[in-house]
Amino acid sequence: MKIAFVGKGGSGKTTLSSLFIRHLAADGVPVVAVDADINQHLGAALGLDESEAAALPAMGEHLPLIKEYVRGGNPRIASADTMIKTTPPGEGSRLLRVQEDNPVYNACARPVRLDGGTVRLMVTGPFTDADLGVACYHSKTGAVELCLNHLVDGPGEYVVVDMTAGSDSFASGMFTRFDMTFLVAEPTRKGVSVYRQYKEYARDFGVALKVVGNKVQGPDDLDFLRAEAGDDLLVTVGHSDWVRAMEKGRPPRFTALEESNRLALRTLREAADATYGRRDWERYTRQMVHFHLKNAQSWGNERTGADLAAQVDPGFVLGESVTAGA
Repeated sequence: MKIAFVGKGGSGKTTLSSLFIRHLAADGVPVVAVDADINQHLGAALGLDESEAAALPAMGEHLPLIKEYVRGGNPRIASADTMIKTTPPGEGSRLLRVQEDNPVYNACARPVRLDGGTVRLMVTGPFTDADLGVACYHSKTGAVELCLNHLVDGPGEYVVVDMTAGSDSFASGMFTRFDMTFLVAEPTRKGVSVYRQYKEYARDFGVALKVVGNKVQGPDDLDFLRAEAGDDLLVTVGHSDWVRAMEKGRPPRFTALEESNRLALRTLREAADATYGRRDWERYTRQMVHFHLKNAQSWGNERTGADLAAQVDPGFVLGESVTAGA
């Protein structure tokens, strides 16, 4: 399952995504974790120290390798230089699988040992001083979007992405790449403002969206979130001594997480798993093509000097039964 955590800055989405990843790892299921936020904190939330987190390879720095690998033998793509972040797969493309070994994972993923199992962690890389004035952060997340476009996951496999804060996710079609999106919201007007924006886009594109109330301290907070999110409010999370210890760099064993929060994580997983039976690969592929054509017309054709609409394979539908190209 492909799962996104979104929310305004400071909402606690990175903390909750890291808890969810730990929850999955404790059950021993395969997980690819991706930090796509401009503030690269997921590694630290998963227990890496500063030097370990800083040493993680940036996906953006390996974009040429990613493009060349997933291009495979697709005859519609003349060269990797003509690929952009939205380039969809077609006949002959190489696809990424959660549990396989491939050059993309070798270059961009690193194993992180957690209680119960090991997850693969991939990061976009930080926004550096060299990027100021010459690049936007979406050039970094383009590598994530390209990988998601070529990634096929099956039941019991999880890809968890800590997304950019606020409404930045709408700057590309990446927000449609997920089976479930968990929007982390505090019980404040600012906390639910991102939810209102996301709900509108989610409705237009058929995105499954559930709200996770965070920092909920009492009935008033709960009533506020219920009034704002209605049936979209899935679960709430309150204070956690375990999280406080984790943020100090001294987390106890994950089994010591409070039972109420363990129950909340189980609820998140059940909601994500329930979307599997509703997967619509044709719609998923159609949305990929939609955003690719928009990007091609807006800037891609001019930048690459190619007609990127010609990269679309009209007879191709991504899905679990598709065989990767050579």
